[in-house]
Amino acid sequence: MIESFYPFSAIVGQDDMRLALILNAVNPGIGGVLIRGEKGTAKSTAVRGLAAILPKIEVAAGCPYPFGTGEVPNGAWEQTSAVGELRAAPLVNLPLGVSEDRLLGTLDLERALQRGEKKFEPGLMAQAHRGILYIDEVNLLNDHIVDVLLDTAAMGMNRVEREGVSVSHPAKFILVGTMNPEEGELRPQLLDRFGLAVDVAGSMDKDVRTEVVKRRLTFEANPAGFVGDYAAEEKQLSGAIVAAQERLVDVVMPEEMLGLIAEICIAYGVDGMRADLVIHKTARTIAAWENEVEVGAGHVRRAAELAMPHRQRRQPFDEPGFDESKLDEVMDQHRPENSERESESEKEGD
Repeated sequence: MIESFYPFSAIVGQDDMRLALILNAVNPGIGGVLIRGEKGTAKSTAVRGLAAILPKIEVAAGCPYPFGTGEVPNGAWEQTSAVGELRAAPLVNLPLGVSEDRLLGTLDLERALQRGEKKFEPGLMAQAHRGILYIDEVNLLNDHIVDVLLDTAAMGMNRVEREGVSVSHPAKFILVGTMNPEEGELRPQLLDRFGLAVDVAGSMDKDVRTEVVKRRLTFEANPAGFVGDYAAEEKQLSGAIVAAQERLVDVVMPEEMLGLIAEICIAYGVDGMRADLVIHKTARTIAAWENEVEVGAGHVRRAAELAMPHRQRRQPFDEPGFDESKLDEVMDQHRPENSERESESEKEGD
């Protein structure tokens, strides 16, 4: 029996979470998304639903892993054909107790003992290539495993050296972590490695809560029928992701917007340059998703709202949550009327 995933397009509310996931589907280079929230806020449902609408990928026929015809590492495993075949993008769930060997890959001990051959056995990184690597309760995962995982995700390449076997293979995937902050936080160094972060909570709107319950009960009563009702919307959403991917390369980032990104990061006192890069990539992706050819201030602001909450510096007694007042101040200074006033003041001073 094929498992029916709750349709992504049927999720009610949670706009930030849905947008962050879609943006990473359009541009995995953003660096993944961390979803923080209490239980019952559709975190896992959204991730599984996203996997169902990802465009199919072309894989080398006979290859047990989602590698294209030109990506299969020599000597890692047999490739039965150079002809490609279409498959669904993979969704790999990372167990909390996963070992480094299981994650990265290791020597095939059975083959080594039985045949005396050294052969690489790929890990979960290989299985997740060109799909989604999903970590539920990422805050409970061993810190070392998180470090290794994020390093590989940033490089897009997994290199393993075991017992005389050295193998490299591409490992480009959408990294999604979910967590309940009540069960513990991630270290700031690890938080910063996720491209985007969103906080989710149950809606306090009566109509929204009612609609969530109605749709969920309908799905549980007849999963196949419910999925069929949203098939057209799912197909349209999948097509929109492909179209945005094609437009992304042509989106222009004006010099003024680069300056705006820098001012936002300075205002929040972020460490390093990762925030600048993530906002840049996210703003361009938002523009592509909205069928725009040039990044505007609105795209930059929306990108900052997704990229800054887990990077802003906090003082010991600061209230939790994202401080939008700093963002408002920076954006106000870049309004056209303010720029005109500054130009006029400079002329008067001359």
